[in-house]
Amino acid sequence: MIRLKKSDLDVIKHIAEETYPHECCGIMVGSVEGDTKSVSELVPAVNERTDSLANRYLITANFVQKLETRLRGAGSSIVGFFHSHPDVPARPSAYDQEHAWPWYSYLIVSVIKGKANEALNWKLKDDRSAFDPEDIEFH
Repeated sequence: MIRLKKSDLDVIKHIAEETYPHECCGIMVGSVEGDTKSVSELVPAVNERTDSLANRYLITANFVQKLETRLRGAGSSIVGFFHSHPDVPARPSAYDQEHAWPWYSYLIVSVIKGKANEALNWKLKDDRSAFDPEDIEFH
C-alpha cells in the first residue's frame, strides 16, 4: 500500500493537467514500514523524452542519482514514481511494464481532454509478468 496526503494527489493531478497533452512524471519519496510506503515528498521531473511525449516518459538516471545522493542519510528514499496517461485509462501500458522495477509504487493519473480523471496505483510483480493494483491510503 502507498500512503499519501490528499493534497499530494491534488498536486500530481495539477501537474498532469499542466503537462497535458504530454505525459508528466515524477518521483515519490518517503519511508517504508512493513508493506506500507508513506510519501513525504513529491519530486516532479521533466519528461526527457524527445519523441512520443503523449504516451511515454523518461526520468533520466542522472536525475534519479542526484535525488538519491540528496536523500542519503536523510531517512527517506524513493518509494515510487508517478506519471500521467493523456486520454487513456490510468492502467500500466506494455511500455510501462517493460521499464518498471518490482517493489516500487507506480501512481498513474488519467487525464481526459485536459482534466485529471482517475488515479490508480500499481506495483510490478517480482517476476515482472504483470502489475498488481496497490491500495492508496490518504492521511
